[in-house]
Amino acid sequence: MTKQRAKRPWGVFVAIIAAMIFGSYAGKDAAVLGFSLYSVFDTIGTIFLNSLLLVVVPLVTASIITGISRIRGEEGFGRLGVKMFTFYISTSLMAILIGLLFVNLFHPGASFSMSTEGLDMEKMAKLQSSVANEEGHAFIRVLISIIPSNIVRAFAQGEMLGVIFFSLVFGYAITKVDDSSATTMKSFFQSLFATMIQFTRVIMRFLPYGVFCLVAKAFMVSGIVSIERLALFTVTVLLSLATFMFVGLPLMLKYIAKVKPLRHFRAMAPALITAFSTSSSSATLPVTIDCVEKRAGVSNRICGIVVPLGTSINMSGSALYECVAAMFVAQAYGIEISFVMQFVVVFMALITSIGVAGIPSASLVAILVILNAIGLPAEGIGLFIAVDRILDMCRTTVNVFSDSCCAVLVARSEGETQVLS
Repeated sequence: MTKQRAKRPWGVFVAIIAAMIFGSYAGKDAAVLGFSLYSVFDTIGTIFLNSLLLVVVPLVTASIITGISRIRGEEGFGRLGVKMFTFYISTSLMAILIGLLFVNLFHPGASFSMSTEGLDMEKMAKLQSSVANEEGHAFIRVLISIIPSNIVRAFAQGEMLGVIFFSLVFGYAITKVDDSSATTMKSFFQSLFATMIQFTRVIMRFLPYGVFCLVAKAFMVSGIVSIERLALFTVTVLLSLATFMFVGLPLMLKYIAKVKPLRHFRAMAPALITAFSTSSSSATLPVTIDCVEKRAGVSNRICGIVVPLGTSINMSGSALYECVAAMFVAQAYGIEISFVMQFVVVFMALITSIGVAGIPSASLVAILVILNAIGLPAEGIGLFIAVDRILDMCRTTVNVFSDSCCAVLVARSEGETQVLS
């Protein structure tokens, strides 16, 4: 069993490389026996994503309730909450500032030739329509969505902030009832959590096939050519994400959590590969929880709270990307962004990243909010939309890794010595 699990990430990595090559070479119009390969890959990839999303609501609910019910006393609950949000905000702010540094260093938009050739007007119109009612109210809408009026609807529609809030309060309520009732409820949700983890592992047996279809589909649309046209912007984003993921977060792990970063990378390998291929931190959540708890050694008490909540509000990679994208549009249009306005961009990226859904390309809506808020032309999003799908795969990977690092940081601050030991 151990050998099989160790080999699996390498098999998926090979599937990713093969999918990149095949997708770029075949293109969107490729067909076999009259069947569109893009449609085939899209169908299989959607089925794989649905199978992962199928697990999310029951797994998150059981995980949070189990974790919270193990915390006795208001002081312990409050202390844990303060630590969580401190690390969430710290990692997201670090990511945004790294992105701001690189976009000011490389000026990817300064030499960009403005024309209508790179603009996808139809796609931009849809995005602008979806954000029309959100402008100036994004943060308020997020706050309202935290407390659902109907928990059954929240479960049915996968409204994760509502599900998380209900699970947090429900788990806390278990700690206040008599021991007999509490033991029964704890036993039920612990059993549900263990069952959903096994459910996830069954789905993960098909990971290489799902990964190949999802990545091939993405490269059939964008391909390597789109990266070449926006090389400097792509490099700026990738270098920013890499610096945050391979320098910033490891430094926090080494000097704050006192753990070896390389061991954490190895522990999180399956989750990072899944995040890269699916471009969805929500779909990756079952795998992330399994890796953080079983491979990294974080207790369910910590993992069951920090990781699901982080998936909804700790979008460090997305926050970084939003900042770089907004600055890129300003540079491309020749608009000078003052230090004060850059601070506004940083603040907006931090706030809007909280409300970004854990689904592919959700950051585009948040970017439109930022562009409109600071007076930049919304159509500028079409300048980089061609490479967004590929960069989305990378920033989702960073989002998942950041959540896992926050779990380790909180666990070590709570005195858990078994983490990555």
